[in-house]
Amino acid sequence: MADDQFTTHAELFDLRGKYALVTGGTRGIGLMTARGLLQAGARVVISSRDADACAEAQRLLSAFGDVRAIPADLSRHDECRRLADLVQADSERLDILVNNAGAMWREPLETFPDEAWDAVIDLNLKAPFRLVQALLPALRRAGTADDPARIINIGSIAALHVAEAPTYSYAASKAALHQLTRVLARELGPQHVTVNAVAPGVFPSRMTASTIDAVGGTIAAAAPLRRLGRDDDMAGVAVFLASRAGAYLTGTVIPVDGGIATTATGTPPAAVRA
Repeated sequence: MADDQFTTHAELFDLRGKYALVTGGTRGIGLMTARGLLQAGARVVISSRDADACAEAQRLLSAFGDVRAIPADLSRHDECRRLADLVQADSERLDILVNNAGAMWREPLETFPDEAWDAVIDLNLKAPFRLVQALLPALRRAGTADDPARIINIGSIAALHVAEAPTYSYAASKAALHQLTRVLARELGPQHVTVNAVAPGVFPSRMTASTIDAVGGTIAAAAPLRRLGRDDDMAGVAVFLASRAGAYLTGTVIPVDGGIATTATGTPPAAVRA
């Protein structure tokens, strides 16, 4: 291969000129992802149903690049459409869609309510599908054979192994999102749009705060890498999937969990037993 066919290291992860939407981008994994995309040069829109959180996240993220926050309750179909319309009013092209907004419900099997299914499925599964529907014209316009548009769905290792927490609708919704990722990847690949999922382990966030307080040390000890996730771990995989470096991947589910889901043996390591 001739030298001029190689992409430079800087170009491989360069997102300058790209336009991205990160749902649930005001805290936790969404904030980490938005920061990574901004640092790589993308222009980023973040969303959350909390207007105050949007304003604060926009203030924090503005130190890293061009960011705009739009409050939207994505558990509602009309709000998904409104957000998509606002994003497309700003640009006819959308290079990167990160479906991160999500909800979790913990409750024992005997008392697990119907509302815990409806609320979690609406946000974790229906919202990503609705946004893909609404934003597909902009994604198609952005994608080319050499540089496809990217859809990145944020799943969970709860969909790859069975966690002890009674989060029935959450685990089921994330498993469905992983399969939806594969189905969309097959359909949208010929249209120059890749679709991949990231399955995070435990990262610091409001959703995981109580878990980390209670058993964070045990979870870290069970991971082959012996720690929890960090901001750069999530920012890095997002930039990889969104950049030239990840252009030939589609239909994948990438665990970012220190090896927990993919190396579990069912027997706690000595560090945990001790």
